Amino acid sequence: MSVEVPTISSGGISAGISQLGAELQFLRDGHGRDLLWDGDPAVWHGRAPILFPVIGLLEGGCYRLDGQRYAMPKHGFARHSTFDIIDQAADAVTFRLSASEQTRAVYPFAFQLDIQFCVSATQLRVTADIANFGDVPMPASFGFHPALRWPLPFDQPRAMHTIRFAQDEPAPIRRINADGFLLPDPQPTPVSGDTLVLRDDLFVADAVIFDRLNSRSASYGPPVGPRLAIDFADFPTLGVWTKPGADFLCIEPWQGFADPVGYAGDLRDKPGILEIAAGSSKRLAMSLTLTT
Repeated sequence: MSVEVPTISSGGISAGISQLGAELQFLRDGHGRDLLWDGDPAVWHGRAPILFPVIGLLEGGCYRLDGQRYAMPKHGFARHSTFDIIDQAADAVTFRLSASEQTRAVYPFAFQLDIQFCVSATQLRVTADIANFGDVPMPASFGFHPALRWPLPFDQPRAMHTIRFAQDEPAPIRRINADGFLLPDPQPTPVSGDTLVLRDDLFVADAVIFDRLNSRSASYGPPVGPRLAIDFADFPTLGVWTKPGADFLCIEPWQGFADPVGYAGDLRDKPGILEIAAGSSKRLAMSLTLTT
């Protein structure tokens, strides 16, 4: 099966999205400048993977559910799955992943995951609709993982880039250990007031995880010139990550996170899990807006 990469444009911003993983492949401003990482496999092959139905790693590579054990790769299977294109226009495209024999072997639910990408003026909005067509509640995690250029292509130095939150963020952060599991003890925040000054040494211990945020929006970029505003109103957690020295920064709205160290409970009881009632659905959206 060939994989299509539909493109959408508003004139002020354009995007290309692959059927494989419903993953954003490029995001460009009206002058054709790339805002998204190019997925160089020598550094990190991702660009903007969709995280579903888990985020991060599971202890032993498995989760427990209603007395059974199921294997699941890091960040789930959606990013490795080919989605169907169910609707397409010049400024929007919608992808769908439905439950199959293969997904039920690792995730025994009658789910449907629709991801819509829509552009307007200088904004890209991405909306996920997660439906449970089964007759029992469905536990899941979901996350966006866009890798933005660091520095952005506006002739400002990398060292000047910051994340500025909508409100002050004094709460402690969370970290994962060297094996990728959530540590129990919060750590002091690197945010000063509402501003996170970006430095490579922040990410030597992997992602900076904000799970007690006051804000549901932030902006990223240098103090002079355009910035990217990120709105994540539906998400309680934000991960920020790069490989030290790499030319990308991932700003990741999450519903859920990796297993806590030593976690041996049921998936339904895992911290951060979203449970979708039988016959119900949940919508989670984020947007990226280029501001001047």
